[in-house]
Amino acid sequence: MTMVVTRDVEARYRGFLTSIMLEVAPGIYVAPDLSAGVRTRVWDVLSSWYETLGRGAIVMVWRDPSATGDLAMEMLGEPPKVIVDADGILLVKRE
Repeated sequence: MTMVVTRDVEARYRGFLTSIMLEVAPGIYVAPDLSAGVRTRVWDVLSSWYETLGRGAIVMVWRDPSATGDLAMEMLGEPPKVIVDADGILLVKRE
């Protein structure tokens, strides 16, 4: 399962993401079986656009058994919270 959450981004992100993922709520996109290669290409596109446009925030999360808590993530922009590893458990740290 791959999930992308967008906040305060241009409409082009929505058009692109809905072409490959299901938008289950405003700004929240999911795909049950996105391959690692497709996920990487999607992230490359999102990162490239973000470098040019520089507005909002984007988070991509997917299951990764080799990552802490079996959860891997990529972030662009200012996340409202910080994710920390506390002895192998992911926790949210508010700043």
